Amino acid sequence: MSRILIVEDEPRIVSFLAKGLQANGFTTTHAPDAAQARNLALDGDFDLIILDLGLPDQDGMMLLNELRGQGFGQPIIILTARDDIHDKLDGFAAGADDYVTKPFRFEELLARIKARLRNAQPQTTPNDHLLTIGAIELDQLTHRVQVSGQIVELSAREFALTETFMRHAGQVLSREQLLDRVWGYDYDPGSNIVDVYVGYLRKKLGDRCIETVRGMGYRMLT
Repeated sequence: MSRILIVEDEPRIVSFLAKGLQANGFTTTHAPDAAQARNLALDGDFDLIILDLGLPDQDGMMLLNELRGQGFGQPIIILTARDDIHDKLDGFAAGADDYVTKPFRFEELLARIKARLRNAQPQTTPNDHLLTIGAIELDQLTHRVQVSGQIVELSAREFALTETFMRHAGQVLSREQLLDRVWGYDYDPGSNIVDVYVGYLRKKLGDRCIETVRGMGYRMLT
């Protein structure tokens, strides 16, 4: 499940983008200004950034330059009302992978996102799409999970949570990290949705596959 950071200060556009992207299987996180975007992009694990240029605290073009200068190599798509050819050329020169002007059609933006993500994927060997931890094997291409050779039926959310645990096996992941990576938007801090889904996975994958680390979160055992 690809994670997309939306850097945009207009709530209406953020809501429109988030709903459309989540409906198409993406996980989204929102940053309303350059300061938050910078921290999230460099500390997070995002597959693509949608970047507005008219941010309240810094011009988005400067942020783009900074991210590329600090090693952020994933695709960045500029989404802006600036339609002058010189702005477009400056955007590409700064390291943008694509440039979309507002108003825009969501279908076109979605197609560009998929194309950029597809181009960003490295060439793989035949088994690179398989994650294996103990008796659990997860196929990222077919979205199939097996335990000791037996196929286990998982919902889309259960699969995403399993994939997250397997990619970070041995690491403690907090409830907040799991909410951000798998659900992609904020729940009530008192919500027990992560605990509920961990319970589902323990029943399907094995009681001892995921350890509770008291006061910190959960860890998949290797």
